[in-house]
Amino acid sequence: MKQSRRAVGDRGNLWKAGRNRGFTMLELVIVMTIMSILLTVSIPIYRNLLLRARETVLRENLFKMRDAINRYTYDKNRAPQTLSDLENAKYLREIPIDPITQSRDTWVVRLEDEPVVPSAPRGIVDVFSGAEGIGTDGVPYNEW
Repeated sequence: MKQSRRAVGDRGNLWKAGRNRGFTMLELVIVMTIMSILLTVSIPIYRNLLLRARETVLRENLFKMRDAINRYTYDKNRAPQTLSDLENAKYLREIPIDPITQSRDTWVVRLEDEPVVPSAPRGIVDVFSGAEGIGTDGVPYNEW
């Protein structure tokens, strides 16, 4: 039997004169091009998903506050004067943050035309976002 003279780690002609020690410039350019194409496609999708998530939170916050206003009005037989009344009476744990404006102070309230009880002062009957701009459904945020 003839024994091979190659060492165990010898790769023969594959490793001649410094070849295959790293990536070529062309390979790096191709990888960078593919990465930039992926980022160009994925960033707008990510931003759109982020906006839709904020809009979903806004709808949920509005629903909860409107429900709290209704429960307060039926229980106390008068509408709340401020959103803080809902928080103080424990109908809301806290006034939620408007996810579009990132603030608790931008909520816009609509007061009732006629109080529930004639002797009571006018109170809040509805709440809207104070955010400017139009939602993905084409309706302005301050009309939701």
